[in-house]
Amino acid sequence: MQRYRDMQLFAALAGQPSLAAAARAAHVSGPTLVRALGRLEAHLRVPLLLRSTLGVSLTDAGHAYLADCVRLLAAVEAAEASAKGLHVQAEGNLRVFLPLLFSRYVMAPVLASYMERYPCVRLEAHYHDYLVNLHEEGVDVAILMGKLPDSSLIARPVGQVRPILCASPEYLAAHGEPEHPADLKQHQLIANADPVYWEFQDYLLKARARLVCSTVQGAINAAVGGAGLIRCLSYPVHDYLLKGQLCRVLPAYERPALPVQVVYREGRHASLRVRSFVDHCVAALREHPAFQLA
Repeated sequence: MQRYRDMQLFAALAGQPSLAAAARAAHVSGPTLVRALGRLEAHLRVPLLLRSTLGVSLTDAGHAYLADCVRLLAAVEAAEASAKGLHVQAEGNLRVFLPLLFSRYVMAPVLASYMERYPCVRLEAHYHDYLVNLHEEGVDVAILMGKLPDSSLIARPVGQVRPILCASPEYLAAHGEPEHPADLKQHQLIANADPVYWEFQDYLLKARARLVCSTVQGAINAAVGGAGLIRCLSYPVHDYLLKGQLCRVLPAYERPALPVQVVYREGRHASLRVRSFVDHCVAALREHPAFQLA
């Protein structure tokens, strides 16, 4: 039982920036966590942590053992819940990782409906725009776009997105519609950075932006208002396209679509809360118009 508890404390390191943070997450003192790690290292006869004046970090063996601990503890938890007849109710903490713009455009109602359906699950949602390492960062479920960074992950596709160019009907009526990406040099471009480097099929546009916005939503608002052309992923603008507030421009030159996937680690050994969240997201996102754009 002591080793099982030590494994639980070691698993608390997942996704935490320091030993102190891991101890707080596990609701134990720092010395208690340090002693547990010492017992594990003595038993395994390998160092799990690299200690220096700058702090501590996991060794290669530590990374591998941490992933195994998380997987095994989840399997034990699922077995105990099933034995107690609790398999119909997901519960516990769930850490999810989502693309930055998902909160506003897609995921807020999906998260709300999940929490209503599973009141015993506590969600911790992180919004970023980089490829997360689920094992190292202690993430249970992530929604990723494009090629998966780790082939060992379990992925369930929900649709696709692509970079698209669009403008308001008013802007196109006043300035004309470009026939080739090179024509965009004569148009007013709205971007999040300047100069503009937009990749199209067989063409790279290098131009100056007329309007630079610090947020995607700001750029979308400007485009809807007729300030120029914007290029972004399709899902933040799908609603504006459906309402006719924006029009798709140069679709023949668009880059290939990117797959959108709900990703997790343990497959059939995943805990009930993980499987319930994955199933809920897959069902909701496969029906969402943001991911059905051809």
